[in-house]
Amino acid sequence: MSSQSISIPAGNIPSSNLGPIKRVRVREHVNPLGQRYQSATQPPDWEAVYADWSKPLSLDIGCGRGEYILQMAQLKPDWNWLGLEIREPLVHSAIAAQRSLNLHNLHYIFCNANTSLAGLLPRHKIQQLTIQFPDPWFKRRQHKRRVVQPQLVQDLSALLVPGAQVLLQSDILMVAQEMLKHFEADPRFVNLAGRGQFADRDIYPEHIPTDREAWTLQQGGNIYRVLLKFAAFSNQ
Repeated sequence: MSSQSISIPAGNIPSSNLGPIKRVRVREHVNPLGQRYQSATQPPDWEAVYADWSKPLSLDIGCGRGEYILQMAQLKPDWNWLGLEIREPLVHSAIAAQRSLNLHNLHYIFCNANTSLAGLLPRHKIQQLTIQFPDPWFKRRQHKRRVVQPQLVQDLSALLVPGAQVLLQSDILMVAQEMLKHFEADPRFVNLAGRGQFADRDIYPEHIPTDREAWTLQQGGNIYRVLLKFAAFSNQ
């Protein structure tokens, strides 16, 4: 595993440090195949966005309200944190919270990751990737709307550094299985639990739970976790 990988104590930091993330009302799901979301978002001036762009970068795809990386940016100031989210009002409220806390190692972008990711970041920049509880899109005809697609995995392979850590989570078994299948289809992504296997607590890093994760566990549900390392080369 990369020497830059993150392991932190489980549990939330005090709510007073979360910042005023406004609870805005949005549609629960947004169709990423809609016409509005087909134009690629242009990258900002990263040197202007972050106080120190040379820090390792953790990317959270589908960051929702942004609370997870808002906490992480405070716990791990030696890292930069970036959240991508397709629901624009959530991004605006997250940016407001980030600014209120004057966090210069945190940024959010409104975009469709499936159309924007390839041109959004420099090659070999991402040290850690998280995709947590993505929209499940249960109907078979809607599976093409799911965020983890073969093209997304291909785009990520150009952006991750060798040894980068990839953490995936879902409370829906078939969604977790599909994410795992797409990443394992590229032999450069090594499943640290063994091919086709989910990660148990012995190897999955301790972490701050997202709202969805905490709620699921409180309800007695299951969390399906995947821990991968990007090897950057294949032995096949």
